[in-house]
Amino acid sequence: MIEVSGLVKRYGTFEAVRGVSFTVGSGKVLGLLGPNGAGKTTIMKVLTGYHRPSAGTAALDGRDVVMDELDAKSRVGYLPEGVPLYLDMTVSEYLGFVADARGMGRKDGKARRKSAMERAVEDCGLSGVAGVRMEKLSKGYRQRVGLAQAIVHDPSILILDEPTTGLDPNQILEIRSLIRSLGSDKTVILSTHILQEVEALCSEVLILNEGLIVAQGSAADIAAGMQGEEHLECVLKGAGAGVLEALRSLDGVRSAEPVGAAGERVRISTGPGKGDAVAEAVFDWAASSGAKLLEMRRDRLSMEDIFVRLTGEDSRR
Repeated sequence: MIEVSGLVKRYGTFEAVRGVSFTVGSGKVLGLLGPNGAGKTTIMKVLTGYHRPSAGTAALDGRDVVMDELDAKSRVGYLPEGVPLYLDMTVSEYLGFVADARGMGRKDGKARRKSAMERAVEDCGLSGVAGVRMEKLSKGYRQRVGLAQAIVHDPSILILDEPTTGLDPNQILEIRSLIRSLGSDKTVILSTHILQEVEALCSEVLILNEGLIVAQGSAADIAAGMQGEEHLECVLKGAGAGVLEALRSLDGVRSAEPVGAAGERVRISTGPGKGDAVAEAVFDWAASSGAKLLEMRRDRLSMEDIFVRLTGEDSRR
């Protein structure tokens, strides 16, 4: 679990993070979103012990990142945006070095250290390059090595800064699958600029702008809170000439207008929070009137729409 309360981080007179508070439980993946300079990386560096907070507190599994620094650090696997690798080492040599630096051979025994390294190599798809010097690896494979070093000690908390940078589409799907699997029993914070990644992976979202939280919750909850009118688009076959009047008479419907010249596609507007009830009413009406409901699609705000509204120029006015 990660618990952050009133976190402030200043660099001189500049306040990069301004009183941020949030909690992430085990088995949750939190997506950190925000434009460059919003404070995402600063929060991650405070949580991982690279920077000390100027004010406020942060705790990892109940261990304060300042008062219990070493204990807190031992519980975290960290993948920074620019993965620091020793390129003259092979993948296995590097993971062995990381395992030794974390004391795995001393406190867990050589056999357990070896098993942990093999698991990290397998999970991150590195089996074919374990003996290859990292200077010969592609950027995508180096990113995988970075993720492997973050999980080699089986931490309870993972902090990942742009984990799919430089990967091809197939590799991205593989790493997403791995993160999703890890997130089932770990606490994961994921920073990314790929908005589809947030929708695919994150159970919760925290959107930052200029060091402040501007939205927090599940992507669906944030979208619902920002949604004004809701819209349904339906394709109705054999509904007859009075279809628009019939739809407009349903409870919760504000308007029903034809889309295109064919006359079978209709766009329905509802009040906030009425979309589900109106969708059911349209289905029931179609069934009772003999019309065939071939398609029903509900328009929702995408993560891109939400991001732009909360962090774009208009949000500062």
